[in-house]
Amino acid sequence: MVDQPRFLAAVPALPVSDERRAVAFLTDALGMQELRHEGRGIGFLHRDQVQLQLWVPDGSAPGAERYLAGTASCRLEVTGIDELYRHCLALGVVHPNAPLRDQPWGMREFAILDPDHNLITLYQRPTPS
Repeated sequence: MVDQPRFLAAVPALPVSDERRAVAFLTDALGMQELRHEGRGIGFLHRDQVQLQLWVPDGSAPGAERYLAGTASCRLEVTGIDELYRHCLALGVVHPNAPLRDQPWGMREFAILDPDHNLITLYQRPTPS
């Protein structure tokens, strides 16, 4: 019997104009830690089981056009969303149209914008009754 392929993880890759600025932002706003700095406009961060990759589109090839910085979004599942929201609100990074709220699809979520305006939505699953 052949094992069927399974998807085991996803690592969002956010295009940014300044990788070091984005690392500093994500460290402050979300408590992420840098895993690796490639020194070529590529960086990897993590917190707990979540990883993010940052990359600077340099215009060197199709798919790496400079205008891509700030055009991405991703969703990160968290726990303790109320505390994280208060922290991000105090930093002034909560998206003006995405405050913390319970969504009709069952998630409790809010969103932040990184310095390039990539949208990062943080969500928490409902607690089972």
